Amino acid sequence: MTSHGRIFLRRLALSQFRNYPELAMDLDGRHVCLFGANGAGKTNLIEAVSQLSPGRGLRSAGLGDIARNHQGSSATSWGLGARLFDGDLDRAIRIDTSLESGGRGKRVIQLDGEPSTAGALSDLVRIIWLTPAMDRVFAGGATERRKFLDRQTLAHFPEHARHTAAYERAMRERNALLEQGRIDPVWLDGLEARLAEHGAAIARHRAVTLERLQQAVDTRPDGAFPKADLSLNGAVEEAWAQGREYSAILELMTQSYRDGRRRDAGAGRTLFGPHRSDLLVIHRPTGVEAGLCSTGQQKALLIGLILSNARALEADVNLRNPLVLLDEAVAHLDPDRRAALFDELSALKGQAWLTGTERSLFEDFADRAQFFEVAEGQVSEI
Repeated sequence: MTSHGRIFLRRLALSQFRNYPELAMDLDGRHVCLFGANGAGKTNLIEAVSQLSPGRGLRSAGLGDIARNHQGSSATSWGLGARLFDGDLDRAIRIDTSLESGGRGKRVIQLDGEPSTAGALSDLVRIIWLTPAMDRVFAGGATERRKFLDRQTLAHFPEHARHTAAYERAMRERNALLEQGRIDPVWLDGLEARLAEHGAAIARHRAVTLERLQQAVDTRPDGAFPKADLSLNGAVEEAWAQGREYSAILELMTQSYRDGRRRDAGAGRTLFGPHRSDLLVIHRPTGVEAGLCSTGQQKALLIGLILSNARALEADVNLRNPLVLLDEAVAHLDPDRRAALFDELSALKGQAWLTGTERSLFEDFADRAQFFEVAEGQVSEI
């Protein structure tokens, strides 16, 4: 098995991004710890890093919303530059991405000065993250758990975002036809064929990701972050997990959509498909479903799953190590768990970015990390 060289950021530069008019950070490959008061702009920095991945970043913000709007000064565009060191090439790749002037929603991407695409960028760098907004993944509804799983899946299959968007468009069109009482079999056959095609891809990506993730969970050493037993409650994902052929899954989906037309028309929505699936997580040490665990247990489970996904990505010969973004993930951990987290991150190949209010939260990283103080749009290495 061939081992890939390490990938990490060597430089991050911002222009008119959130509260940063201009910024440049030089990095040496170690983990990055950002500390400062609430509202200083720490999360904005890791949000910038997340813009190097598919989708809308860790805040799910529109491209125009990222442009600087501070104390009466509003920008209509923004720019982000990065230098990504690629151990396979033994050199840094220059990445530039920006919102075109006027903020009309078109994103421009360049790799080493040449026009490129989001697909090429997502093949180059994988990013996973944990934010405070994700703390309710287990306590919330199925939608939150699907979002969490789909975020992990994107790191394995960047094309997952394209299939998800196409599936949602087809479903909206189908729902609109059914709501109007227009059960035209020709139109619906075409829409349902699209639903089946993209829905099957979504389900396969999820099933494969979950299998990789569970294997990584099982092979992680026992420690501060509990292991989980994972499963998917969804007919299509279960069919993939059972090893059914692609043609059989397409037939299952198209027939289910066809049979459910009158039922869905009455309900006002599509009641079958991967948009109805749920991620089930069991806290292995106690055997308790994650939604019934304490807040502390849920946080530890989430951190363990992020660490496991990083391991899963590193273990796949076809993938590269991810960047790991942890926003305010250490503040509520006791000292032993903080030290354990830093040890696990240091055992990974990738580069982690962490935020917190105090430098003391990261003391156990010692010389394994660079430390930056963030204060009102200014960043200083300490």
